[in-house]
Amino acid sequence: MMAMIPFPDMSPEIFSINLFGMTFALRWYALAYIVGIIIGWRIVVRAVSRDDLWAKGKPVMTKAQVEDLLFWVILGVILGGRLGYVFFYQASYYLSNPLQILRIWEGGMSFHGGAIGVILAGLYYTRRHKISPLSTGDMVCLGLAPGLFLGRVANFINAELWGRPTDLPWGVAFPTVAAQTCPEVVGICARHPSQLYEALLEGLILGALLVYLAWRRGGLKYQGLICGTFLAGYGIARFIVEFVRQPDAQFVSPGNPLGLAWHVGGYGLTMGQLLCLPMIAVGAALIVRARRLA
Repeated sequence: MMAMIPFPDMSPEIFSINLFGMTFALRWYALAYIVGIIIGWRIVVRAVSRDDLWAKGKPVMTKAQVEDLLFWVILGVILGGRLGYVFFYQASYYLSNPLQILRIWEGGMSFHGGAIGVILAGLYYTRRHKISPLSTGDMVCLGLAPGLFLGRVANFINAELWGRPTDLPWGVAFPTVAAQTCPEVVGICARHPSQLYEALLEGLILGALLVYLAWRRGGLKYQGLICGTFLAGYGIARFIVEFVRQPDAQFVSPGNPLGLAWHVGGYGLTMGQLLCLPMIAVGAALIVRARRLA
């Protein structure tokens, strides 16, 4: 019998209550967003409280400005994440059913879309208050890793965004019908727990690296270094995990079983990998620029 890990008996909902004939539930995914934002906010507040971490001993923002910016970051995450999912992954469906775009509670968020939303929100805020956009980007990126870690763990609890079939001993038997529909697999299908791979790479390892650079290597003194490291680090981590992550169903077809968004002769890249390439390029450029100005 093939070794595999049974899926833990956990509900996506922490608890639910019925009020006035309607059911209201607190889901792990929502809690991950809330706790991730709070932890990230506290990391950033601690950073701007330390004058010695910044060039010329002057933080890019005050604590009050950080709290003001937080509203715009949350707005960018929600609007950008939803619209990114709509246009990057299921544009034809949502253009035919535009009212479905508003049904965020049913799921469907894109990290890359959320990143674009945060960038646009940050540019608006920094231009309005005449603050350095690159240093603000460093500050924001410093606080993103906890949310990424918790969000990916919540994806695992929700039994969503799982990986491709595997015979490795840590393969997980996800309980959904879609997860158990594996071509050429007889019996229970084990899949890569790609959500946990991403939690480890994008959350724990990348987050630890950013904190190390900021607190031990003076990374916040060089505009764009933390932001560039985050963009390149996330892009590389996601690019790697995409090799074992199951692509969205709309990209899979009999002639394209790997779900490649771009391919030639059976070789190509998934949509996630295509979206990571500009992140890696921009991140690398910011790192080179910061080091040249050091």
